[in-house]
Amino acid sequence: MSHSLRVIFAGTPEFAAAALAAIHKAGFPVPLVLTQPDRPAGRGMKLQASPVKRYAEEHGLTVAQPPSLRRNGKYPAEATAAIDLLRATPHDVMVVAAYGLLLPQEVLDIAPHGCINIHASLLPRWRGAAPIHRAIEAGDTETGITLMQMDVGLDTGAMISEARTPIHTDDTTATLHDRLAEAGARLIVEALMELERNGKLDATPQPAEGFTYAEKIGKHEAALDWRRPADVLARQVRAFDPFPGGVATLDGTALKIWSAVPVQTQGHAEPGTIVNVSPEGVIVACGEGALCLTQLQKPGGKRLPVREFLAGSTLAVGQRFALAEAQ
Repeated sequence: MSHSLRVIFAGTPEFAAAALAAIHKAGFPVPLVLTQPDRPAGRGMKLQASPVKRYAEEHGLTVAQPPSLRRNGKYPAEATAAIDLLRATPHDVMVVAAYGLLLPQEVLDIAPHGCINIHASLLPRWRGAAPIHRAIEAGDTETGITLMQMDVGLDTGAMISEARTPIHTDDTTATLHDRLAEAGARLIVEALMELERNGKLDATPQPAEGFTYAEKIGKHEAALDWRRPADVLARQVRAFDPFPGGVATLDGTALKIWSAVPVQTQGHAEPGTIVNVSPEGVIVACGEGALCLTQLQKPGGKRLPVREFLAGSTLAVGQRFALAEAQ
């Protein structure tokens, strides 16, 4: 099936690549793909193309990688060239998903139908860079995808449509990301079909209240503060998988905690104290309740189920993890 609606796509990570693949497979012409410049990654710190660039090149789509789209920013010449390219590329609408660059009003105005953003939150709940992580960390029971008509504000545009999904008690950012990427891909194809059919998309302004800013995740947040309640720490561990992981320091060694569940314990121990060690889990006292660690990683090692981890590491009742600085 082929379509006449021409779509310029702007995005960078896997979340965006899923949407680009769906748009392309649905038969919409994609005359241009914008993605962030290649970045150094991995142990060798070699330049790596983004998932969006890899998909585009594998399918013969034209790619541009401007470092900025703001003429008054750090790269005025590159921004001007990119804007000229957008103006010179015939298209009807621009779709944006986790692109990572700010789009000035000048860019938002180029496409006849403007720019549609695929945002991984039920707006206006979480605006900003890390809505999936923050929803899990905060204990939200539901999240989803919102398609939004972009304006110059940060995720403040009018809402076109949404798809909802529960946040399960064992969801990590990785599992929820994949579910939302799939939902976003499905939702944007439906919206593009409607836009092609009707020539417009209805949109509802966002409420002025009820939003939270989802700050980008920083490595400094990884440390587990054992004075906090066990259920809060369990959510932190799930929210920080796959990055940056939960970190617990024992005798100067930083262990990554990849899986943990809150449990009740008898008696009272100081937060951070190991109160039980078994092949089923290492139980650590918290400010409220205790946390049962079930998947751990030593520096330079692999993520291991606790049974395998204990085969090569000695953890003993009474040892105490260092208390992280309170967030």
